[in-house]
Amino acid sequence: MQHIEVNHVSLVYDTPGGKVPGVDDVSFTMAPSEFLCLVGPSGCGKTTLLNIIAGFLSPVAGEIRIGGNAVNGYGQDRGIVFQDFAQLFPWRTALGNVTFGLEMKGVAKAEREAIALEQLKLVKLDKFAHSYPHHLSGGMQQRVAIARALAYNPAVLLMDEPFAALDALTRDDMQRLLADVWRETRKTVIYVTHNVAEAVFLADRVIVMTPHPGRVKAEVRISLPRPRDPLSVEFLEYQKALLRHLSEPSRADAQ
Repeated sequence: MQHIEVNHVSLVYDTPGGKVPGVDDVSFTMAPSEFLCLVGPSGCGKTTLLNIIAGFLSPVAGEIRIGGNAVNGYGQDRGIVFQDFAQLFPWRTALGNVTFGLEMKGVAKAEREAIALEQLKLVKLDKFAHSYPHHLSGGMQQRVAIARALAYNPAVLLMDEPFAALDALTRDDMQRLLADVWRETRKTVIYVTHNVAEAVFLADRVIVMTPHPGRVKAEVRISLPRPRDPLSVEFLEYQKALLRHLSEPSRADAQ
């Protein structure tokens, strides 16, 4: 059985100017522990689709299934990391942020703090457990957000351009860290990005989406050994292949 099934999902936004399609008849499946990247230009429905999978939006047609169960609203089988650094609670320490979900589940204090420290150690922030977000760099804050998303052991990790606001060097470090965390945890990951090199570095498979309306344009499996060398010829060839898919007009544009 596939871990995630996206079956003919469509969503339409009601706006003052009329109905605007968000995603249109999108289908794909994912195996357990697969790392999938969604790439495409702004307006192609990447974040909309992620929000449907998260349960924040309801499709007008189609369905999402995780582990065979239909998605009807948000559940703790899905951990979510956003781009915005403000996703952390500024009045809580790194440890307090990571324990939050466990606290909501009623986990005893000693147990939830032990779990949180383990997750902070996984993202190499255990020495900053008692620091507040404003004492942490952007990259460190995103590491706390990843630890928080992992703390209650969700089956699926959903990530919406989590490193887009970081400088280039920090983003490279965070990509390597996430690759290490994924190898350690083997979570099923759906990762939204505009960055083609990032997709090739992280993904087992990349889905290219096209806008107006948001549809799946192509799928590319990244058959490279890990850890990946961004300067290798093979890596650059995958980048070129994705860029070709992004630059070619879709059928809708061609008509």
